[in-house]
Amino acid sequence: MKTYPRWLGIAILLVIATFFALNHVAARIAFDHGTSVVTGVVFRSGGTALALLALLFFLRTPIRLAALTTRRALMIGAIIAFQSYCLYAAVARLPVALALLTFNIYPMVYTLLSWAAGVERASSRAFITMVVALIGLALALDITHTGDALADRWDEIGAGVAFATAASLAFGSVLFLNARWLHGVDGRVRSLLTMTSCSVIALAGATATGALALPQDGTGWLGLLLLTLFYGSSITAFFVVQPHMRATSDVAVLNFEPVALVFLGWAILGQSLAPTQIAGAFVVVGAIIALGIAKH
Repeated sequence: MKTYPRWLGIAILLVIATFFALNHVAARIAFDHGTSVVTGVVFRSGGTALALLALLFFLRTPIRLAALTTRRALMIGAIIAFQSYCLYAAVARLPVALALLTFNIYPMVYTLLSWAAGVERASSRAFITMVVALIGLALALDITHTGDALADRWDEIGAGVAFATAASLAFGSVLFLNARWLHGVDGRVRSLLTMTSCSVIALAGATATGALALPQDGTGWLGLLLLTLFYGSSITAFFVVQPHMRATSDVAVLNFEPVALVFLGWAILGQSLAPTQIAGAFVVVGAIIALGIAKH
């Protein structure tokens, strides 16, 4: 299979990371204009499933899997439904950059699960890197205060951070289960099944609870359609590009997403961060990239 020049592969990944970031900006706009979080999940996962189905049909890729593998993929889709809801709930409550930074500790969750299961050997270097990432996250979230100041800050961001952390725990678990249950399965087929399961579960839950709330105006509809477009095109483009990457470690470039959100959140949503928070964001991203590169 033909591989791209490394500079081209990295450039494409930077564009994909930016589109992933724009998905969250669009989601915040949709939520601010009446769209419920679960509606965002339904549209995002359903739209992505349709995009992947079209891609697989165009490429004439077989999608039939063994019954056990299919059941496992659908079970992982249920976890992704929970993860998607929690992440969008965090985006609705926090500046988008902070929500994504908190979520982006999921490689740490995956690493810890791998250590606990004996799949990988514990590394002092990786442990120190994770501690550095958490220190950077504390700076980014501006929770380095003490006493009443810390309590006030936590009252302001606690719910959003909790949702983002839950999303990170869920996605780290998804990565772990993918590696153990779905190893060797075409990533596009795997994602089609998980996204389909996610959208069906989200739609069923929203219908049962009456939580399916559509946008109240044109701006909300634009945000909802764009979040679906940006996420669906990004994940589809990633699966097309990934097999042509010269080095697997280059995928760490996708951690540019929260960095892009620092600028996009300010430029589009008017969400600004203090200089110390921006510094903390770069510490988090740098530590997570170092952890990913070290694993490869």
